[in-house]
Amino acid sequence: MATLLLRSLCFRRSLQHSSRPVVDVPLRAGSHGAPLLYPDHIPTTPLQKMLLAAGSAGMALYNPYRHDMVAVLGETTGCHTLKFLRDQMKKDPEGAQILRDRPRISLSTLDLSKLQSLPEGSLGREYLRFLDVNRVSPDTRAPTRFVDDEELAYVIQRYREVHDMLHTLLGMPTNMLGEIVVKWFEAVQTGLPMCILGALFGPLRLRAQSLQVLFSELIPWAIQNGRRAPCFLNIYYEQRWEQSMTALREELGISPPPKLVQGLA
Repeated sequence: MATLLLRSLCFRRSLQHSSRPVVDVPLRAGSHGAPLLYPDHIPTTPLQKMLLAAGSAGMALYNPYRHDMVAVLGETTGCHTLKFLRDQMKKDPEGAQILRDRPRISLSTLDLSKLQSLPEGSLGREYLRFLDVNRVSPDTRAPTRFVDDEELAYVIQRYREVHDMLHTLLGMPTNMLGEIVVKWFEAVQTGLPMCILGALFGPLRLRAQSLQVLFSELIPWAIQNGRRAPCFLNIYYEQRWEQSMTALREELGISPPPKLVQGLA
């Protein structure tokens, strides 16, 4: 149901987008007469948001690797939390600068050769290593579509694009165990419903050995560091590429990650 509704809404949006002239013009109204607030925006009614939220939650719990469903869930359930996060960013000098500059993280904005030339142990070099070892790309993050506020749409887009940066900072791999640990950290820091759901229900997919390590070591570590560290959305990572990971973790109060047992997932 959610997948069909999502495809229908995206199809309508693609038709509107394809009919738009190449020259710059104001964004047209969506299917319900609501204005398009940013290029990928799809205006939806409260009922459509509710259906998308319910369906995407079921699909995301069934298959946590359905990143499209996880993205829809975050956008349709996190409005009030996104306002809180936006306000927290505005109160922080570094966070406020991020909101002003609107930096994006993608292969088109990253200077990979510069990151490669940075010293071993620096944030930029470790982030590049994370992308290479885990065979992930920053371009896989879905654009925001269902948030009916342009500034809040950027906040959740920023959250998605620094997710891999958070993996790097916390020293967590992209397997199921590592993702759950990051979700616990994010849930404590942001309160986003999709993070809380992922943190609570993700362990259901783990083996007994992994569960033991998760509950005895990793979750307590993630909660402790999530409470102690400042909000990860207030870190202007692009201006800190040369900073050493050790110094950055010390600044943020993040203790070294527990040593994960090889093969746990």
